[in-house]
Amino acid sequence: MLAILGKELRSYFYSATGYVFMGIFLLICGIFFANYNLLAASTAYSNVLSSIIFLFLILVPILTMKLLAEERNQKTDQLLLTSPLSVGEIVIGKYLASVVLFFITLAVTFLYPLILSQYGTLPTGEIVTAYIGFALMGASFIAVGLFVSSLTENQVIAAVSSFGMLLLIWILDWIQKGLPTGRNSGIVFAAILVLALASLIYMSTKNIIVTAAEIILGAAVMLIIFFKNSTLYEGFLPKFFEWFSLIKRFDNFSIGILDVSSIIFYLTFSIAFVYLSILMMEKRRWS
Repeated sequence: MLAILGKELRSYFYSATGYVFMGIFLLICGIFFANYNLLAASTAYSNVLSSIIFLFLILVPILTMKLLAEERNQKTDQLLLTSPLSVGEIVIGKYLASVVLFFITLAVTFLYPLILSQYGTLPTGEIVTAYIGFALMGASFIAVGLFVSSLTENQVIAAVSSFGMLLLIWILDWIQKGLPTGRNSGIVFAAILVLALASLIYMSTKNIIVTAAEIILGAAVMLIIFFKNSTLYEGFLPKFFEWFSLIKRFDNFSIGILDVSSIIFYLTFSIAFVYLSILMMEKRRWS
């Protein structure tokens, strides 16, 4: 896995990708830092991190589009899949290479609060938690880009699709505000979730028995909730999307709150998409 990580990390700097990513990120971050802190004579540095989240929509597709799509396009994935390394080690190595490049770039921005510290007292705790949340959120976005890259051999399609998925995540907060809050809509949406999970299980395992068992179990849980306390379905649809919002979970970090539940969520989210990427590679390996 370390060999894959090192190879991928070097490849970012053998091409323009790494320099483009770091250059654009640091340039935009520097502009916001100058505007929000230097010109405004403010020490509220966490506002800079909150304001540059949109960069993930642009830069993550550039960073992740070639991770798995390029291997498939150049047919070098066949060499990787027949190597002594497991599929999990290959995918995780590639994912970590992107995350390391992102963390290196983020580490450079530590210079900005250091500059501010020369002119006043900084809210150190708030800045540290903002960086933790920003790093975890970035790793989550990269996991999504990795998964999209595993679905196609065309890097352009991978980049555009990644942008689309990340944009959907970005506007999730606005979408959930307009969703119906009635009990019936909650029940219908819960049924859709059960069927979606069943479809995912079947696509991964091709086992109709396991899939049917999941549907029966899901239906049973829905019935139990309905007869025990049907009001739980009220507002379930918007609450579900709010709970899955990556952007909203950053809010606590930006004001200095180290939200353990959000840390667990970000880590679980990243692991889930990396695992899905591994499943897609495994599927291709045996097809």
